[in-house]
Amino acid sequence: MMLRRSFLRAPIAMAGAAGLAGIMSARDAEARVEININKGNVEPMPIAITDFISGDALGPQITDVIAADLKRSGLFAPVAKTAFIEKVSNPDQTPRFEDWKVINAQALVTGRLVKEGGRLRADFRLWDTFSGQQMTGQQFYTQPQNWRRVAHIIADAIYKQITGEDGYFDTRVVFVSESGPKNARKRQLAIMDQDGFNLRLLTNSNDIVLTPRFSPNQQEITYMSFEGGQPRVYLLQLETGRREVVGNFPGMTFSPRFSPDGQRVIMSLQQDGNSNIYTMDLRSRTTTRLTSTAAIDTSPCYSPDGRRVVFESDRGGRQQLYVMNSDGSGQNRISFGDGSYSTPVWSPRGDLIAFTKQSGGRFSIGVMKPDGSGERILTSGFHNEGPTWAPNGRVVMFFRDNAGSGGSQLYSIDLTGYNELRIPTPTFASDPAWSPLLE
Repeated sequence: MMLRRSFLRAPIAMAGAAGLAGIMSARDAEARVEININKGNVEPMPIAITDFISGDALGPQITDVIAADLKRSGLFAPVAKTAFIEKVSNPDQTPRFEDWKVINAQALVTGRLVKEGGRLRADFRLWDTFSGQQMTGQQFYTQPQNWRRVAHIIADAIYKQITGEDGYFDTRVVFVSESGPKNARKRQLAIMDQDGFNLRLLTNSNDIVLTPRFSPNQQEITYMSFEGGQPRVYLLQLETGRREVVGNFPGMTFSPRFSPDGQRVIMSLQQDGNSNIYTMDLRSRTTTRLTSTAAIDTSPCYSPDGRRVVFESDRGGRQQLYVMNSDGSGQNRISFGDGSYSTPVWSPRGDLIAFTKQSGGRFSIGVMKPDGSGERILTSGFHNEGPTWAPNGRVVMFFRDNAGSGGSQLYSIDLTGYNELRIPTPTFASDPAWSPLLE
């Protein structure tokens, strides 16, 4: 068993006349259901997700969240419930696979919810309808109010079983919530689940806040605020609300971001008209200067192993992307296309760097390899900016200000460039940052 915060997870096996049979993995069952997510534009897999047996409305609600998660990934096409032939009443029984193959459901999900002593138990099984075998089955215990998280965790388990890679549904997004008239806009930090639910405000003042970023431990964020008219970098503990100033620096401070181990913050400091990149050790509060130019060096981001840093600089006359070692040595330019490049973010997988590109009056979100090769534009528009990666490195979120829209909104797009979606927020929104998978 594995403990995921308040969630206790264990495998579940089929109950039969001879007792409990061993749980069958996709490999054990020689299951035929899989998705190759490396081959470009993937045709979504039809998957049937039956209402979890619960005796109340919670069963269908969890089912709907699982289906919505999988559909948004662009890799799955949930089959309409009205097409179901078999009505599953006991998820422990082997389904009638012919009934599911007739409606072209290549995979099937069944489950139940049971309230036990104030806790909620959620069981689910994933079936390969072609081989007629159970691919996986798991069980979770939690408090009833956490039912949406249970749904996201189950969606992650299904995603991983079929694609072979970690999901990204049990995550959160911190962003800048923007409300009020355009000439007097109020900007507050907000946090929500990756699908836009469970939103709450983290700040409530008229001070400008910018560039919130998650710590790798998920329990704190760093951001910049103009509180008191002075630009400062803050650390905010998400669970307690405790806040502290990272440091007081002369001039402007921009784009704070954590190191992969969470022990340092890297940022740019502006002095005498130019901006250079510094790191601060969060234990000793000592700073180290990494760049020293008469240009504007900003938007630094560590590689997942912490050995390198990507940043933007106009030292060549316009904004371009550069990579250096984490001690500031070996600074090399990696972007050479037409236009300007900014806001680089290293993928959690380490294989790509996402960026904003401005060219020909349009703003694009793109990716390139860390050596600058393989540049590829995912989406373009009037004003796209600020990419952030899902923790599995397969989806990018960003904000877009459409012409005449009055403000910016959040969008996501996968690496194929085909599956672009708007993320619902009650106000205008900008500067998103995606959390790691919750624990």
